[in-house]
Amino acid sequence: MKILTGSDLPSGAVIWWAGSYWSIHVEDAVDVGETGEAILTREEGARRVNNAYIIEAIATAEGPRPAHIKDRIRALGPTVRPDLTLKPADPNAGSWVI
Repeated sequence: MKILTGSDLPSGAVIWWAGSYWSIHVEDAVDVGETGEAILTREEGARRVNNAYIIEAIATAEGPRPAHIKDRIRALGPTVRPDLTLKPADPNAGSWVI
Protein backbone atom coordinates (compact mmCIF):
# COMPACT_ATOMS: atom_id res chain seq x y z
CA MET A 1 0.00 0.00 0.00
CA LYS A 2 1.29 3.46 -0.90
CA ILE A 3 0.04 6.69 0.65
CA LEU A 4 0.98 10.35 0.27
CA THR A 5 2.13 12.72 2.97
CA GLY A 6 3.44 16.24 3.04
CA SER A 7 3.12 19.55 4.85
CA ASP A 8 0.20 21.94 4.68
CA LEU A 9 1.48 25.07 3.00
CA PRO A 10 -0.15 27.72 5.26
CA SER A 11 0.26 25.95 8.64
CA GLY A 12 3.10 23.46 8.19
CA ALA A 13 0.93 20.66 9.65
CA VAL A 14 1.56 17.09 8.53
CA ILE A 15 -1.15 16.10 6.05
CA TRP A 16 -2.23 12.92 4.25
CA TRP A 17 -3.88 12.46 0.84
CA ALA A 18 -7.47 11.28 1.40
CA GLY A 19 -8.48 10.80 -2.23
CA SER A 20 -9.83 14.24 -3.08
CA TYR A 21 -8.46 16.42 -0.26
CA TRP A 22 -5.66 16.55 2.33
CA SER A 23 -6.39 15.55 5.94
CA ILE A 24 -4.39 15.82 9.17
CA HIS A 25 -5.56 12.30 10.09
CA VAL A 26 -3.52 9.42 8.71
CA GLU A 27 -6.63 7.22 9.08
CA ASP A 28 -8.15 9.18 6.15
CA ALA A 29 -5.26 8.35 3.80
CA VAL A 30 -6.03 6.23 0.74
CA ASP A 31 -3.90 3.83 -1.27
CA VAL A 32 -2.66 5.73 -4.34
CA GLY A 33 -1.09 2.70 -6.01
CA GLU A 34 0.82 3.75 -9.11
CA THR A 35 -0.87 7.18 -9.37
CA GLY A 36 1.11 8.75 -6.53
CA GLU A 37 3.61 10.68 -8.67
CA ALA A 38 0.84 12.20 -10.82
CA ILE A 39 -1.11 13.28 -7.73
CA LEU A 40 2.02 14.81 -6.17
CA THR A 41 2.81 16.74 -9.33
CA ARG A 42 -0.73 18.11 -9.54
CA GLU A 43 -1.05 18.98 -5.84
CA GLU A 44 2.38 20.60 -5.52
CA GLY A 45 1.73 22.54 -8.74
CA ALA A 46 -1.54 23.83 -7.27
CA ARG A 47 0.43 24.84 -4.14
CA ARG A 48 -1.80 22.82 -1.80
CA VAL A 49 1.06 20.85 -0.25
CA ASN A 50 4.78 21.25 0.37
CA ASN A 51 7.52 18.58 0.46
CA ALA A 52 5.07 15.79 -0.37
CA TYR A 53 6.27 12.25 -0.92
CA ILE A 54 5.04 8.67 -1.27
CA ILE A 55 5.45 6.23 1.61
CA GLU A 56 4.77 2.57 2.19
CA ALA A 57 1.95 1.79 4.59
CA ILE A 58 0.24 -1.24 6.06
CA ALA A 59 -3.55 -1.52 5.91
CA THR A 60 -5.11 -2.04 9.35
CA ALA A 61 -8.67 -2.07 10.68
CA GLU A 62 -8.12 1.49 11.95
CA GLY A 63 -6.79 2.71 8.61
CA PRO A 64 -3.33 2.91 7.07
CA ARG A 65 -0.29 2.69 9.32
CA PRO A 66 2.98 4.08 7.94
CA ALA A 67 5.53 1.29 7.60
CA HIS A 68 8.54 3.36 8.66
CA ILE A 69 8.91 4.66 12.22
CA LYS A 70 9.74 8.19 11.02
CA ASP A 71 6.38 8.46 9.29
CA ARG A 72 4.52 6.84 12.19
CA ILE A 73 5.90 9.59 14.43
CA ARG A 74 4.84 12.21 11.84
CA ALA A 75 1.36 10.66 11.82
CA LEU A 76 0.81 10.48 15.55
CA GLY A 77 2.91 13.27 17.03
CA PRO A 78 5.50 13.40 19.81
CA THR A 79 6.59 10.16 21.43
CA VAL A 80 7.74 11.71 24.70
CA ARG A 81 4.46 13.47 25.52
CA PRO A 82 1.53 11.14 24.75
CA ASP A 83 -0.86 13.86 25.92
CA LEU A 84 0.19 15.92 22.87
CA THR A 85 -0.38 13.22 20.25
CA LEU A 86 -3.04 13.63 17.58
CA LYS A 87 -6.10 11.57 18.48
CA PRO A 88 -8.07 10.24 15.48
CA ALA A 89 -11.44 11.29 16.91
CA ASP A 90 -10.29 14.61 18.36
CA PRO A 91 -12.92 17.16 17.25
CA ASN A 92 -10.54 20.00 18.09
CA ALA A 93 -7.90 18.68 15.67
CA GLY A 94 -10.03 19.57 12.66
CA SER A 95 -9.71 18.27 9.15
CA TRP A 96 -8.63 20.51 6.33
CA VAL A 97 -10.21 20.30 2.95
CA ILE A 98 -7.62 21.90 0.74
